[in-house]
Amino acid sequence: MREFALAPAAAVPPLTGGLADSVFDMAAQNPTLPVLARRRNGAPVLWEEVTAVELRDEVVDVAKGLVASGISPGRRVAVMSRTRYEWTVLSFALWAVGAEIVPINPASAREQVEWILRDADCVAVVVEDEQGVMTIGTVCTGLPRLRHVWQLDAGALDQLVDRGAFVPLTTVESLRRIVLPDSTAAITYTSGTSGRPMGCALSHRGLAYPCDTLLAGWGHTGAPPGQQPSVLAFLPFSHVYGLMIQVLCLRGGVLMGHEPEMSEAALSSALRTFRPTYFYGVPSLYEKLYKVFLRTAQQVGRGALFERAAQTARDFAAATERQRLGRGAGPGFDLRLQHALYERTVYRRLRGALGGRVVRATSAGSSLNRELTLFYEGIGIYVHDGYGLTETAGGITMQPLGREKSGTVGKPLPGTDIHVADDGEILVRGPSVFQGYVNDEAGTRAALLRGGLLATGDIGRLDSEGYLTITGRKKDVIVTSGGTSVAPAPLEQRLRMHPLVHQAVVVGDNRPCVGALITLDPEYLAHWRATLAAQGDTPGREAREDNALRDEIARALAAANSAVSRSESIRVYRVLPEPFDPANGLLTPSLKLRRDAIVRHYAAEIDAMYEARARVARRPTAPEPTDWEDSDNVFR
Repeated sequence: MREFALAPAAAVPPLTGGLADSVFDMAAQNPTLPVLARRRNGAPVLWEEVTAVELRDEVVDVAKGLVASGISPGRRVAVMSRTRYEWTVLSFALWAVGAEIVPINPASAREQVEWILRDADCVAVVVEDEQGVMTIGTVCTGLPRLRHVWQLDAGALDQLVDRGAFVPLTTVESLRRIVLPDSTAAITYTSGTSGRPMGCALSHRGLAYPCDTLLAGWGHTGAPPGQQPSVLAFLPFSHVYGLMIQVLCLRGGVLMGHEPEMSEAALSSALRTFRPTYFYGVPSLYEKLYKVFLRTAQQVGRGALFERAAQTARDFAAATERQRLGRGAGPGFDLRLQHALYERTVYRRLRGALGGRVVRATSAGSSLNRELTLFYEGIGIYVHDGYGLTETAGGITMQPLGREKSGTVGKPLPGTDIHVADDGEILVRGPSVFQGYVNDEAGTRAALLRGGLLATGDIGRLDSEGYLTITGRKKDVIVTSGGTSVAPAPLEQRLRMHPLVHQAVVVGDNRPCVGALITLDPEYLAHWRATLAAQGDTPGREAREDNALRDEIARALAAANSAVSRSESIRVYRVLPEPFDPANGLLTPSLKLRRDAIVRHYAAEIDAMYEARARVARRPTAPEPTDWEDSDNVFR
């Protein structure tokens, strides 16, 4: 091992039962505490609170219906729905009877749904709407063990409650009490960025451990003193990140609302009406939010003001970070004065877009750009950039309070050890590590090494103080024909910081140089074009727009290339006509790039991109490929 970070022992009490116990314990200890919030029928801006005792009673009633339907301990039930109130009730009802949840993203392709249902040997599936019923209908003939299909929009929970009316409460209590901490709670499938998704068996203990550890060490920071912390859940519960948030809220007495729509308008409305105290998301969401701030400011003629305020926020946060890490004196008088001015005129309005009460936030799924972390800290919302994966039941690192270091994902959670192997792969050991892949002993043996270490497939480094930095996926490392190894993630991250760039995929395996496929942000592109048109509708407007766009992409590339060596820099690129999306199979349901699928899909474009630059290189006066300096302006 090249580097290792041993975390202190955990200070949380050991789990003695299953996850459903948290609902029953909360109802016994604080029955009137609001734990969930749901919208009132016909009033999307009004939220109705559900107390701990009301949730417990609903969970019991649904659990009795599951028992009456033959759902017994160890049986697996799939839930294929967006993030909504019923998902949470079903989760804890299934756990109360000892069943295992198999989350499926409703946007999954038919073949993926069929594979997961068969691989997990599900006996029932809960879908959201008629479309879900139709999808199951096309695959159910090959699934003889599937006995029930329940539809939420058709009153599935009410039907279960009616069916279980004759089942005594003692039956549910007896089943709940035999659930052990090491019983399997969920079979959560990986995103399947290459090949078929694999089912990770996660225990009740594994799911509870990171949640309880975070609540013990960081729970008091989730809201201003004296206020109940609250979270708006909107990321898919079918992904381990969303599932972890759900468990954390119900175990920690955090008020949780649900927003099934991921559109900008729906999420904005929900944030402004629910007004959470804590926010969570993935890096692309924080990037998008920043671009919305910038675009909105430019549309009202205050773009320059926003950019000055944003730079002041980053400078202030960087100076504050140096101070808390013992490396500087903190913000000077002039910087504090500027920051105070922008607090009154800009930052307060930006926080208002998240409801006005958010004090802290978390980012996970991939690394968050340091400049973005500093920006959000500077406007008054520190974003904890954490690290975890499906095989660890969620988060395994967090920023230590008072010693946060932007650009890293923090330190191991108490009780979790992190090692970095000689080849840079991150190895993890701790209570939340999964039980193994379902029906895949070979895959489990390959992932779980001697001593209980999990080979994550991620590469990174630990600094002298034990902070972890993620640099990419081991399998994603690009090796050019000249032998240069390039981690694509940092380059892609910096490219996306340009407001016009929506997505970026770095390519270059066995090629003479590194290249990039780029998609443009449609909302910002429309705004940018409108701004450009306002400068004059001349006969050469189209050519002027193309030239201006090339200049903007060149700036994005220059910013990205400034962080790497010459041999690692992007020399050729192509702007694609449409974004990568789960619908076209180029993103996973959790919005991760399917790199292999993207390279296959755009093989012709990639070949043309390199051939165009090679033609230039073959000219007598042109430099050799190893000396290429300029990015190729290749548009499709």
